Amino acid sequence: MLKNLLSADLPRSRMLGLLLSVILFCLALGPFLFDGTRAFTMLGMICIFIIVVASYDLMLGYTHIVSFAHTMFFGIGAYGVAMALGAYGNSIGAVFIGLVLALLLTLVLSLLLGLLSLRVKAIFFALVTLAVAFAFLSLVNQLYAITGGEDGLRVQVPRELGPAWRFSDAVLQGWSPGRFLNAWLGGSAGAAEAARDAWFQVRLTGRVLMYYLVFVVSAVVFLGLLRVVNSPFGSVLQAIRENEFRAQALGYRTVLYRTAAVCFASLLACLAGALFALFNRYVNPENTLNFELMVFILLMCVIGGMGTLYGAVVGVVVFLLAQNYLQDVLKAIAALMPEGSFLAALAAPERWLLWFGVLFVLSVYFFPAGIAGQLRLRAARRRQQAT
Repeated sequence: MLKNLLSADLPRSRMLGLLLSVILFCLALGPFLFDGTRAFTMLGMICIFIIVVASYDLMLGYTHIVSFAHTMFFGIGAYGVAMALGAYGNSIGAVFIGLVLALLLTLVLSLLLGLLSLRVKAIFFALVTLAVAFAFLSLVNQLYAITGGEDGLRVQVPRELGPAWRFSDAVLQGWSPGRFLNAWLGGSAGAAEAARDAWFQVRLTGRVLMYYLVFVVSAVVFLGLLRVVNSPFGSVLQAIRENEFRAQALGYRTVLYRTAAVCFASLLACLAGALFALFNRYVNPENTLNFELMVFILLMCVIGGMGTLYGAVVGVVVFLLAQNYLQDVLKAIAALMPEGSFLAALAAPERWLLWFGVLFVLSVYFFPAGIAGQLRLRAARRRQQAT
């Protein structure tokens, strides 16, 4: 069952399998396990960026296509939904209109980019995508009347996906946890209200519904990508990665396969951008189109392990945990040091980027194939030694 679900591409490492199981458990029950808006937001961002990084790994890890325009398609999805909600009102229909238009624009741009640029060498394709991404960023900044410029746009999400909406009595009146809580709290009016709208002290609002929408879409996309990379199409992509000339000699039109990979990955990035707009409820060039974000996506892919897909999950989790909590760790360490000492200054929270760079260098040194890739290699060596 599990083998079929994962397209016969199992983790092939007990440690990696355990790590992925812990991540899946935490994401599936995240709103009930972790308190606070900060943790809730980070869980949602993990699900969204799993889609972004896994789709980027389809290009970089499986086809060796280096593109710097991935955030452009991410931004198209985010701005498409935000602008549609602003124009047509905060309804589910407006979300679908914005998403469909964004996907169509993404398909056209990625198709043109692929067909026009993939005939050149890899370095030139990377430069072309970089130029296009910067041009699109400049365009968004200048079209203030439409995109809000550098100020961005506030996203008025549908009521059903907002924090003010709660599950109605009709939805939960027969739900056993609610009835159990109602009885346990004494059956009063206040207890009944709490039982209908809370479970393990978590308010069942549209915000929670939005999180699980993101989680389910992320899981489906990841499993779909596993199916793609283990299909004949994925095998051709890996053949192109290993030796494009030999793949051409075997009769495969490599330009079409590479273009298809770029289009598919771009569409997934656009979908992730739409989810980001709905979950974050605010978009601007800095959080959707900035070149720094593109670098972060590349780092997540490398840290996790290129060409594994599982590395996308691990890389996103490690990167976002460090980005969100490394300053807190450094603050605790600095408090243990003598005040005013060199060590206290070195461990100051504002130097988190320095330490993040050190952690990245160490991860590359100890995990040259990425965390997931290295765990797989070690497991394979152990199996060889056992035989």
